[in-house]
Amino acid sequence: QVQLVESGGGLVQAGDSLRLSCAASGRTFSTHRMGWFRQAPGKEREFVGAINWSGVFTSYSDSVKGRFTISRDNAKNTVYLQMNSLRPEDTAVYYCAAGAGGFTGQANIRRYDYWGQGTQVTVAS
Repeated sequence: QVQLVESGGGLVQAGDSLRLSCAASGRTFSTHRMGWFRQAPGKEREFVGAINWSGVFTSYSDSVKGRFTISRDNAKNTVYLQMNSLRPEDTAVYYCAAGAGGFTGQANIRRYDYWGQGTQVTVAS
């Protein structure tokens, strides 16, 4: 069992940076693939990025590649999403998720077993 709690969301201006954190409980965190997803009003939840259990491999959606960076600290049971050059279209509720198994299918929502409650990110133009 893994419980996830996101933090770090807020209201920022376009071009600003923000770092989200996702704190996990449970001894199996270090063996799980971690993903970040987001959901804007009226839209489906979409993949943002993912990181494998060791932190060696990462994957990003085209819309955030080059602007967002995922990292993790297994000693602290925490995964981070560093978001730079934020745009109004990045406004959404951001969720972290944990999934067992390898790094294949990391953009697929169904590949994740545990979800946080989400944190709101609003980017003003």
